[in-house]
Amino acid sequence: MRRLPTWLILMLAAFPATAAPIRVVASFSILADLTRAVGGDAVEVTSIVGPGGDAHVYQPTPADAGRIEAATLLVANGLGLDDWLRRLAEAAHYRGPIIIASAGIGPLLTGGAPDPHEWQDIANARVYAASIAAALEAADPDRADLYRQRAAAYDAELADLDRSVRAAIDTVPSVQRRVITSHDAFAYYGRAYGVTFLAPVGMDEESEPSAAAVAALIRQIRTAGTRALFVENMTDPRLIRHLAEEAGARIGGTLFADALSPPGEGGDTYVTMMRHNTEALVAAMREN
Repeated sequence: MRRLPTWLILMLAAFPATAAPIRVVASFSILADLTRAVGGDAVEVTSIVGPGGDAHVYQPTPADAGRIEAATLLVANGLGLDDWLRRLAEAAHYRGPIIIASAGIGPLLTGGAPDPHEWQDIANARVYAASIAAALEAADPDRADLYRQRAAAYDAELADLDRSVRAAIDTVPSVQRRVITSHDAFAYYGRAYGVTFLAPVGMDEESEPSAAAVAALIRQIRTAGTRALFVENMTDPRLIRHLAEEAGARIGGTLFADALSPPGEGGDTYVTMMRHNTEALVAAMREN
């Protein structure tokens, strides 16, 4: 066998092979994006529920179990949104860590149940990103410095995003900051940025609003003069269309609540999702 020249051996030794990315599985698209933002090329991220999908009602498949079995780290939201991920991990005999991104954040309660949509407040998303970064450091300590650096840069980007959202909402008089959405997914956004959200459906997409609840909401829309109604990218738009017709209101567009958009459609990262939602809300609320 022909031997490599000494100079080439020395050069290869000076530039060791780059470590392969670790495999991370996130329960849904928003968590997957936060993980990619922190991990960069050091992580290979798979999202069980993809863009446009609904983690509330997702039914795992055998292929999902195979993805989890090969993972180094699992990222879940918690608060009842993606409990199926832990059951799937048990079925796949996964023995690695599962990071609950929402841990340490006090949840809002709706009907006595914790509201899982904490990422709708950017301050909470910063906690998510920091928790994910810490989990990546623990799972891949050789690249801990990389994760810390990327997490710090991303945190600064999210802080800028939070300021820009507040500035945009502040351009709308407080009495006009009322909107109707398909389901109750924006309580954290509302609390953080001073917007009142009304919804005919609760947090669970499988729940059906009663006729009395819909009638009451129609009366409220007419009385309050709220004209901004929104559908969400992972929900059936028929109920909101019915409300708009009955109340003489209009549909202001589509909001991203529980899932990102497919690539290139305006909400394909957490940052672009929050910018899109804020721009759409501001434009519609100004007409209330």
